[in-house]
Amino acid sequence: MPAEPKHRAISRQLLADISAGKYGPADRLPSEAQLVKTFRVSRPTVARALQDLQAEGLIQRRAGSGTYVRDSAAAAPPALRQLALLIPGLGTTEIFELISGELASLARVQGYSLLWGGSTAPRADADPSLEHAAELCEQFIARRVSGVFFAAFELAGEKEGASRRLAETLRQAGIPVVLLDRDVLPFPNRSDFDIVGIDNLAGGYLLAEHLIKLGCKRLAFVARPHSAPTVDARIAGAREALVRHRLDAPRNWVHLGDPGNPKFVRGLTAGRQWDAFICANDHTAAVLLRSLEREKLRVPQDARVVGFDDVKYATLLGVPLTTIHQPCRDIAVTAFRAMLDRIAEPALPARCMLVTPRLVVRESCGAYLPR
Repeated sequence: MPAEPKHRAISRQLLADISAGKYGPADRLPSEAQLVKTFRVSRPTVARALQDLQAEGLIQRRAGSGTYVRDSAAAAPPALRQLALLIPGLGTTEIFELISGELASLARVQGYSLLWGGSTAPRADADPSLEHAAELCEQFIARRVSGVFFAAFELAGEKEGASRRLAETLRQAGIPVVLLDRDVLPFPNRSDFDIVGIDNLAGGYLLAEHLIKLGCKRLAFVARPHSAPTVDARIAGAREALVRHRLDAPRNWVHLGDPGNPKFVRGLTAGRQWDAFICANDHTAAVLLRSLEREKLRVPQDARVVGFDDVKYATLLGVPLTTIHQPCRDIAVTAFRAMLDRIAEPALPARCMLVTPRLVVRESCGAYLPR
């Protein structure tokens, strides 16, 4: 994963210090000069870090006096200052773990507690079944939580309607819901809940256009069956890139299956009909890379492979993976601000807030092959 910008590292450390109680409500933070010396960076870098925290509503800067932690403890009665997470796959999905960790830090700073699947800390069994998710919703309602961050179930059978029912149950109980990453309806339909995530359509477009510019003309998209609506948006983005560059998208260019299944992979590679494979996410790409190796196909010499998410192991694969970076902190900050807005103004129109994707180029796309 790319190195974290210096200003982001400073703001993260200050946030951690505030969360740990080193700086309490209304306490003054070290001066810019002190922070420059502590972190060994330039003054503009420190100023940018403080601007980020100020934009998030965490600090206030007083001319001629200094920078202070905002005192938000009186915004609501303590018994009501609880937020909750309802995220299937939380214990197995790196992206959601990172977003949830950022949300927990933001909640602490703003005087909220954050319930992780019904508890105040992450649990090994934090991937709820439909029945467990329904029980958690009832617990959240009984505890009168102030809001719920909800990542809908992927669209598999009965789960497709269950996600919307759960969100509606919370809303009818007067609990604001902010959807993370995906909607509760299939793409391109749109529900009337707030949703915060990355711009998946733009991300799919970036990947396909990058491969096209490298000379690839025959692109295939690989995903597992019953994927989230975000994957359909990535497919649509990739298709748009093909159209814009006047390339064909054959009827069979989208392949749904298990990238670890030899029969499925042989179908993908038969006749070498594809120049490159765009994978729904990094996990799918990692499994496909291993399967192609078993088939004696070299990446990127024989076929190019790209993913989506930029998880930590993307750089550790046998062939480092070209992918789209998920800005987890930006998503968390945007989602938390959306939740505060929704709590303060329940009648606000539903909003869709999408963070801009960024392409991370590594060896798997063939960008560094000799020309």
